[in-house]
Amino acid sequence: MNADTHIAAMTPVFPGSVDAAGQRATLGVLGGGQLGRMFVHAAQRLGYFTAVLEPDAQSPAGLVSHHHIQTDYDDPAGLAQLAQLCQAITTEFENVPAQALQTLAQARPVAPSAAVVGIAQNRIEEKAHFAACANLSGVTCAPYAVIETLAHLQAIQGDQADLLPGILKTARMGYDGKGQIRVKTSGELAAAWAELGGVACVLEKMLPLTAECSVLVARGWDGQVVSFAPQRNVHVNGILAVTHAYEGNMPSSLADRARDAAVSIAHHIGYVGVLCVEFFVVEDGSVHGGLVVNEMAPRPHNSGHYTLDACDVSQFELQVHAMAGLPLPQPRQHSPAIMLNLLGDVWFDASGQLQEPDWHSVLSLPGTHLHLYGKVEARAGRKMGHLTITGPDVTSVTTVARQAADLLNLPGLNAI
Repeated sequence: MNADTHIAAMTPVFPGSVDAAGQRATLGVLGGGQLGRMFVHAAQRLGYFTAVLEPDAQSPAGLVSHHHIQTDYDDPAGLAQLAQLCQAITTEFENVPAQALQTLAQARPVAPSAAVVGIAQNRIEEKAHFAACANLSGVTCAPYAVIETLAHLQAIQGDQADLLPGILKTARMGYDGKGQIRVKTSGELAAAWAELGGVACVLEKMLPLTAECSVLVARGWDGQVVSFAPQRNVHVNGILAVTHAYEGNMPSSLADRARDAAVSIAHHIGYVGVLCVEFFVVEDGSVHGGLVVNEMAPRPHNSGHYTLDACDVSQFELQVHAMAGLPLPQPRQHSPAIMLNLLGDVWFDASGQLQEPDWHSVLSLPGTHLHLYGKVEARAGRKMGHLTITGPDVTSVTTVARQAADLLNLPGLNAI
């Protein structure tokens, strides 16, 4: 697949420029959540005007953008207005309607394209592309089977029984641990498929894992690619809790293979923009060489938020550069970092009553960088912000991260 052959010669959109009609260079984003907000901040810092299409009047990105088009993502009038305002457009999440991206692409450069976002929206297509990339990168996904019919289900009970125990995942709309059920037996598999509504799913074989990691790459319209070093991640209840971003966070041989695999995947699908590829580190290194690819996110990623404070160029700045056709500088990390996710649970005490987190104590700790996303209501499990800790060395960063996690009663403390 090469989704970008027809736009390889895209004319760059330079920051602060004004066209013949007097319109300032404006970049657009579909989606108004925290990723859109951080994209908007990065674009504005470079000198661009911004436009957000998002139905929520109080969305984090809409509140800080020059323009907020308050319509549904597939509203024809809203899409037409976004295309009229903007010189280039992106998305902040993968579940935006692909047709909306196709519509916008008829008028403006859209990065990433509807085709590659569509791959990330469907685990069946995603895994097929990972398998196709294996010949290039040497890294493939865990053994899996597609379950779309009763016959597929019955096959697991026969020829493909070695896939159990496994994890049954819906092909679409699964994120942060949603749409996933662990199964040990064929009976549990049948019950889980029924619980998920009999929709298209993939069953992944469970492998003995020692860690999870992710790699962020940015690819331009011309095929130029830059990347960050892999970060090691810890999830709690399917939601990212801690990201370790520093040299030595994982064996260098695995880190190099993960980075090469992520770049190969970006090239293979003709990607433009920032792409995050997530990997599992397998306990037995003889299995898949100790590394398997899990999934990809066609956008900046939660695990890359540390780049705002620990690198000379962030993932969001690279997103702006890529979509606008600007050169992609190779990012450099200047400080070891640990990022802690802040869910809505932090705003409730043990009895379930609302409380204000102890920001005074947390922000008294050296090297702490607090990012709250402007969401007006805290709810359990809702991503409200993140805290990045930077410092001169890994030991000091780890010490402060543990202190902050303890003050905020964060999960994953033992993993820091």
